Amino acid sequence: MKITFLGTGTSQGIPVIACRCIVCQSTDPRDFRLRTSILVEVEGKTIVIDSGPDFRQQMLRAEVASLDAILFTHEHKDHVAGMDDVRAFNFINQKPMDIYAEERVQTAIKREYAYVFAEFKYPGIPQVNLHQVENGPFFIENIEVIPIRVYHYRLPIFGFRIKDFTYITDANFISDTEIEKMKGTRYLVVNALRKEKHLSHYNLEEAEKLIHTIAPEKAFITHISHQFGLYQELEKELPAGITLAYDTLSFNC
Repeated sequence: MKITFLGTGTSQGIPVIACRCIVCQSTDPRDFRLRTSILVEVEGKTIVIDSGPDFRQQMLRAEVASLDAILFTHEHKDHVAGMDDVRAFNFINQKPMDIYAEERVQTAIKREYAYVFAEFKYPGIPQVNLHQVENGPFFIENIEVIPIRVYHYRLPIFGFRIKDFTYITDANFISDTEIEKMKGTRYLVVNALRKEKHLSHYNLEEAEKLIHTIAPEKAFITHISHQFGLYQELEKELPAGITLAYDTLSFNC
């Protein structure tokens, strides 16, 4: 299985529009962050988790020639706003895109992309097949996916585990029951918005505590804001086994 970080930034991305802070003005490409998304290549299948506003740019940069499915963690715009661009894969692969999301998220997608689900469809619109996700294992063909229920302040959303890899974004609370599903994970990706405490995201200290509980071989921090600081400085501060993710970073697991 190969994992590629398509985006590692928070909802505004980095640089933030009109911001003149040292992070937004950095020339280090590792400080340039598109909205959070990840690419999973496993058993001949290609899966994306979340298609935010930068989806088109991310697909072009990663040279993704075929895409089998998109999993959605939740309905916020920085995670769903790029879905229209599945049209390109519809044309290339000659099939609808398989979309996996819980019922509430599907309702939001139908509202945001009403033209996709209209009775009389305009030519050339995206073609999708919606698959409802519950809080239990499901399969994308022969690939088992285990949803992890986490909370983004008061909004219940899903993280996902595939084999020995677990991906958690936009979270600041996970129950003990759901943490048990993550035990045995060898590679863990978890959000940490900044060092200071935040209403709806883990900060660095909270993310490190979760990582210590799960005890993976390797952990990666994602969904990073410009308030966090420069990559070059932050990476030096992290404990062994924890890495600050950056766009285009990939690893095999």
